[in-house]
Amino acid sequence: MANCPKCGRKLTLFDWKPNCPECGVNLVYYGLEDKLLDEADAAEAEHARLQKRIDRLKAAFIGSKLTIARIFLSLLPIAALLIPLCEISFKSPFMGDKTTAVNLIELVNVFSGLDFDALFAMLGSATLSTMFIGYAGALVALALSLVFVIVSLVALMAACGPKGNVRNFILNGLAIAFAVASIVFFSVFASNGSAVFGGYLSGKIGAGIFVYIGMLLVLLAVNIILAVKGTPVKYKQCFVGGIPAEEYFELVEKGTPKEEIREMMNKALDAIEAKKNAEADAAAEKKETAEAK
Repeated sequence: MANCPKCGRKLTLFDWKPNCPECGVNLVYYGLEDKLLDEADAAEAEHARLQKRIDRLKAAFIGSKLTIARIFLSLLPIAALLIPLCEISFKSPFMGDKTTAVNLIELVNVFSGLDFDALFAMLGSATLSTMFIGYAGALVALALSLVFVIVSLVALMAACGPKGNVRNFILNGLAIAFAVASIVFFSVFASNGSAVFGGYLSGKIGAGIFVYIGMLLVLLAVNIILAVKGTPVKYKQCFVGGIPAEEYFELVEKGTPKEEIREMMNKALDAIEAKKNAEADAAAEKKETAEAK
């Protein structure tokens, strides 16, 4: 059987009344007020933590003119992919010459219609394997670079967090590295294509890929400048039981007894209430003075 939460008396089946036979305390409501206060403190503490994340999120996007510019600079590399990234030319005595300018839209079409079985078969060919390794490597490298650009754009929400700067540097660096790798792979594809097919197949790197890399370098430079200068975060003051949230978290971390913290809360709340009453009295007195005039 249970014990009385106040005096510790062991309760039996015959103790069916809501009050303890020993000390008379109400067994149902005993400690309920403390539990409600603890839940209220926990809710205020969680709100204080969430508010800090919201403040950092706002600072990451609109904390300064440079952070606002960073949003647009994060989108420009994607727009740069619409510029021709490369050109692939085919010469055929039967079908004539055909030159295809490859950009982001064309890449999406290539990926959606890619025959992976045929590609793997070409990769296993002794003659064509190097060329198609370059072809596949260029596609995959550019796709991964674009993925890191999109991830870095989403990661701006946590740019003012503890690891925000490091995360930005890594994502920007990986996007640049894979973009450069795509150029290398495409060069392998183009040179081997010319060697295998003579003048019937050729490839040329376009301006789009260099504009894309340039935009990534500008974005990286902006992130470096923001890391050096720092982004000011305006934290909204939050309270837990009338105590500033920072002070409350410090007390909890130190292991301050709950009774001591509760006493500090009561004093803080009394001070706040007294200040409100004083302000209300001053406002009322000012109004009475104005009406008397």
